[in-house]
Formats: sequence, C-alpha cells, structure tokens
Amino acid sequence: MVAVLTRIFGVHNLALAEDVVQDAFCRAIEVWGVRGVPDNPSAWLMTTAKNRALDVLRRERTARTFAPELGRLLDTEWTLAPIVQELFEPDAIKDDQLRMMFSCCHPRLAEEAQVALMLHILCGFSTSEIAAAFVSSRAAIEKRISRAKKVLAGSKNLFDLSGASDLPARLSAVQRALYLLFNEGYHGASPESAVRADLCREAMRLAALLLQNPMTATPATYALSALMCLDAARLPGRLDAAGNLSQLFDQDRSLWDRQLLAEGQKLLEFSATGTELTAYHLEAAIAFTHTSAPTAEETDWRAVVSLYDRLMTISPSPVVALNRAIAIAQHQGPERGLEEIRAIAGSDRLAGYPFYYAALGMLELRCYRPGVAREHFRAALALARNDMERHFLEQRVEACESNNSQRSS
Repeated sequence: MVAVLTRIFGVHNLALAEDVVQDAFCRAIEVWGVRGVPDNPSAWLMTTAKNRALDVLRRERTARTFAPELGRLLDTEWTLAPIVQELFEPDAIKDDQLRMMFSCCHPRLAEEAQVALMLHILCGFSTSEIAAAFVSSRAAIEKRISRAKKVLAGSKNLFDLSGASDLPARLSAVQRALYLLFNEGYHGASPESAVRADLCREAMRLAALLLQNPMTATPATYALSALMCLDAARLPGRLDAAGNLSQLFDQDRSLWDRQLLAEGQKLLEFSATGTELTAYHLEAAIAFTHTSAPTAEETDWRAVVSLYDRLMTISPSPVVALNRAIAIAQHQGPERGLEEIRAIAGSDRLAGYPFYYAALGMLELRCYRPGVAREHFRAALALARNDMERHFLEQRVEACESNNSQRSS
C-alpha cells in the first residue's frame, strides 16, 4: 500500500502515503469490529486506501505537488480516477513494490540505513524489531530511519529499473533486507512468537519479484531464494505437536515440505550459473546439506564445517562463528566446539542473544557438566524474547537439574 501510494503522491510525500495507510488500518479496526473481518482483508484494505487516496488528491491537488510523471493526469478529474485505479492493479502493485525497494537504497544512505528503511516502510517492521535484527539500540535505529526518510523525501521520482547504472549496488541492499526479513520470521526477536511464517512468506514473495525481472534475477538472488525455500521447508518441523520449539536433532523430518525442498534445490542449481560466490550461495549450500541428510546424525558435518569456513572468509560475523562452532562440535566433539565458541572474535555482540548461552549449555551438557550447563541455560532464559523460547529453555534447565541430581545420587 505504501509503495503504490508513494507512486501516486511522489516520494517527497512519503509521510502522506504512510498517513493514508494508517487511516486505512484505523478504518478497518472500526468497521471490522462491527461487521466482522471480510473474506478478503487485503482487497478491503487496498480499496479503502485507493478511495482515501482519491479523497486526498481531490482535496489537496491545488495545494500540493504530487508525483512529477503523473502530475497532469492527477490534476484533471477526467483522468484522476482511472489512473489511480490502474495503479492499484496487481501487476502495477508488483512493479511499484520493486521500485520502492530500490528507491529505499538511495546512494546517499549507508547500506544499513537503506536496509532499515526498507524493513520499516515495505516490511512493516517496528523500530524494536529492526533494532533486534541489527543488534542495535532502538534510539539509534529511530535516528537512522528518520534521517533516511528525509533523504528519500528529497528524491523526485521512484527508482527506474530500466538502464539504471547503480542497480547492482542497490540490489545488494535489497537482498540483505529480504534476508533479514526472512530471518526475523524464522528465528527472530518477536515477543509474540519465535516463528512467524507470515514474515518468511513475505520475504519469499518479494524475492520472487526480483527473480521475475531479468535485471534483478542474478545468481545471488537465486541463491537467496534457494536459501529461503530450503529453510522454509523445515518450518513445519520447528514446532512440535504442542507448539513448542523443536531443535534440529528432534525434528520430525517427515513433516518437512518436499515441494519447497525441491524448489530450493532447483534454485540453488540456477544460482551456480555465475562466477561470483556470495554468502547466500554458501548458506544455501549449508541448508541443502542439512535437508539432504536422512537424520541429523547422518549429516555430512565435515562438509558443513568446510562451508562455514568459507563463509567466515567472505562474510565473517559472531553469529556465523557461533554456528560454525556448533558444526565443529558435531564433527569433532563438544570440547572442540566449546573451544571455538570461546575463541569467537567480537563475542560481546552476542551478549544479548539467548542462543549463544544455549549453545554453551548444550555443549557443556554433552561434556557431562550439568551444573555448568544449567547456569548457561539460566543466562539464556533471562534473555528469552517470547514464551516459546522461555519454555524451550526452561525444559533445558529442568533437564540439567534432573541430570545433576541423578549424578549426585
């Protein structure tokens, strides 16, 4: 909705577009509370936004300047309604979403600001969710988004994909934003739930838009889409029958989505057509190695470690290092895994990440040190971000206490 309205009003009226969207949602709360939720909520919201846009244009077209390329068409009543209607058609909406993604990646903005803006405007992330995704403070993200909006509002037009020289640079930020959006759905910091399949689906849908355009369907985009499919295929197994988080070793692999696994494999093959090796290629290869194994124990952990080694070379981070250490523990034993975790550079950035301490707890438990493991799980529990994580970690604390009492007796 924001993308379409920005196309109509112009990027310089971004705040107005957001206000109209807010009005549509407020109207939905009022009407749906009385009449109930309609059969097609999305269509209802789009229609409400379209009608509200027409009201704004009729009321303010003499006082405001709107999208430059649509200026004259929006100034006459004869063309006003047909143009707005046309821009709310499905194909036009897809095009506007794509253009809006790239418009957020303004060259005057640092990539992190570009990504934060996209997550906020197009993906509906709250400031807190973006701060969690960037492992940053809410105040810092608020300032970053505010500055980014001012830069974007200074643009005259939405980004034009045809023949743009800076398309590759902007594409990198778009890909990263979609990657973060998917991750927030798969294992994010939402206080409501540890798994949000709706965000994963939205990231996959937007990535599919990139694949539909020849200029953005690059090997890296195929690799990113492959990664999303392979991870999304495992979503049905991430929760057990009671709705609790289930770790990889405990998941029922028969629940994994075979169609998505096949699609992910096909996209991964398409991604190999270029010469560039990106982090998305390596992460997708890691995901494929996991999903190809009949059981967690039969996973080719040597290959997983090798892929993480290469990933650390081209895209090092404390989270990647943590995942690599866990893979090393599977391949060479828990003591080696603990050594690798303790050697992580910049591990202080993981201080607020519950699964850093959970990983330490898991490996200490495998080393038959339940008392030490319990303290790590308690530290993780104190950082749990939702009920799912809390319940998962409470079970680990209880297992340590049970194990400890058995050893004492």
